[in-house]
Amino acid sequence: MTDRDATGGPSDSPHILSDRPAVGEGEEADGDDGDALAGGETSDGTAGDDFHAFWADVVADEIEAHGVDDPVVIKGGVSPSGVAHLGNFNEIMRGYFVAEVLRDRGHEVRQVFTSDDKDPLRKIPRKLANADGEIVGLGEVDAGALGRNLGRPYTAIPDPFGERESYAAHFAALLEADADRLDVPVEMVSNTELYADGTFDSVTRTVLSDLDRVREVLSAYQDKVDGEYVPFNPVCAECGKITETVTGVDTASETVEYVCTDMAVGDETIEGCGHEGTATFREGKLPWRLEWPGQWDVLDVDFEPFGKDHAEGSWPSGVDVARNVLGIEPPVPMVYEWFTLNGEPLSSSAGNIVTVPELLDLLEPEVLRYFFALHPKKARDLDVERLDQLVDRFDRFERAYFGEVDDEGLTAFAERAYPFVVGRPEDPPTEKPIRLPYTFAAVLGMVDDPAFRERLARDEGHIPEDASDEAIAAALARVEKARNWAERTENEYDYRLQTALPNVDFDDDVAAALDDLADFVAAGHDGEAIQSEMYETARDHGIEVSDFFSAGYRLFFDDTQGPRLGEFLGELEREYVVERLRREA
Repeated sequence: MTDRDATGGPSDSPHILSDRPAVGEGEEADGDDGDALAGGETSDGTAGDDFHAFWADVVADEIEAHGVDDPVVIKGGVSPSGVAHLGNFNEIMRGYFVAEVLRDRGHEVRQVFTSDDKDPLRKIPRKLANADGEIVGLGEVDAGALGRNLGRPYTAIPDPFGERESYAAHFAALLEADADRLDVPVEMVSNTELYADGTFDSVTRTVLSDLDRVREVLSAYQDKVDGEYVPFNPVCAECGKITETVTGVDTASETVEYVCTDMAVGDETIEGCGHEGTATFREGKLPWRLEWPGQWDVLDVDFEPFGKDHAEGSWPSGVDVARNVLGIEPPVPMVYEWFTLNGEPLSSSAGNIVTVPELLDLLEPEVLRYFFALHPKKARDLDVERLDQLVDRFDRFERAYFGEVDDEGLTAFAERAYPFVVGRPEDPPTEKPIRLPYTFAAVLGMVDDPAFRERLARDEGHIPEDASDEAIAAALARVEKARNWAERTENEYDYRLQTALPNVDFDDDVAAALDDLADFVAAGHDGEAIQSEMYETARDHGIEVSDFFSAGYRLFFDDTQGPRLGEFLGELEREYVVERLRREA
């Protein structure tokens, strides 16, 4: 439901989506599935005729209501200050789903992502990511390339990996590669280039031609704005650093006079060189509060999602600057909630980050896309330890699309969103893929033999008899991802099952207990029952429970420990388990 002002028209609030689910939305008790908040509520809170099961349709309605012309421009942006992690990708994916819905409605859409790469490097990041997206420490790169260039624009700083023309280009390439991995057609735009090729000339000229008006607008948002404030940051011709001290403006010649002074960064200071010089409008940049609405102007932006940190400060000032300085209307906005990682805020400095390539080692691209397809105004935690829960929810979402889940709301959400999640809105899938349950795939990951993996999967009924080789290969591809997850988290699946019988000898009482357990398994009991029976069998034979479990671990893992053994055995092919317990080849 769109926020409205007193006249009934759209308000300036960036919260354009309803905070209250409409009737029939289909949320489960834990709120983790089917949580696509809808638009189109009536005054009594029931769903109106324009109810949408997918939040991106609500946004698309809002964009179309503004009467935009094609191509519709959707923008996001980031400052290339550290590792290109999943949090940076949040904005791209939120914009992507809206873009795809608009394309589905027949619009031409251009999705751009600006790199604020003319910003100065203010501090040295603790970690970086190489060209493959792997996180590395500063000891593995030319860290001096960063330390020697504090205060300079990112595009003027050498790539510490020595591969790209600048640090900014390296960072932008990482984001572009991530977009390719998730099949998102995004166009990277360099702020440095927007200034260099003159695209920003008109905005800079407008800002510096009426300084009194700009100061009046910005003073409502920034205490530092006074009668001497000049909103332009030249690049010093002597040392290459950004400076904030402008002593004169000549709009006719489109130049400013400046002094290269110190820059305060928290409790630290980046020293200026003291040079006094002249810079053109293309040899500097506008401050962020002016640059952001300036991007809306020069790129003709129609919609921009952004994190909640911008909602209370940057967005209101941006709207004010757009209307009262630049003379344009701001784009349709949308605030998204941040997600946490393993229960903590994403933080490059604290090392609590994960990259797109890292996650794609653990799950399929469509599962990660599904994570971003969930409603953007709901806080979520991406817990790598419990990644199986996310995959299970995706699998249920997929089954709902194919009509296999008795949940009207979730099914409506899936019917609309699933084709976008799997990247097939123009050719919606008609055949459900074979999906191995993620934890079962982790169990199969304990086995190195591909044929044995398939045999176990067939025995458990996860692979149909008539499945094609291609479908089987696609299903078993999840096994390596689940295996990577087990290794990364060192969880109960991080063991290797011995396909050949280990060379072990047991005392007669232990051997007899194993034979009895084999009979119990052969009778068709499930894993939970097997787990309980192991305790009973040990007691019946007068042996220590720990010794009996150790014997089982030796048989299956050639080790003295492992996962919950009984439950694990219940996941395996019964004939194989019985033969192994009887010490048969």
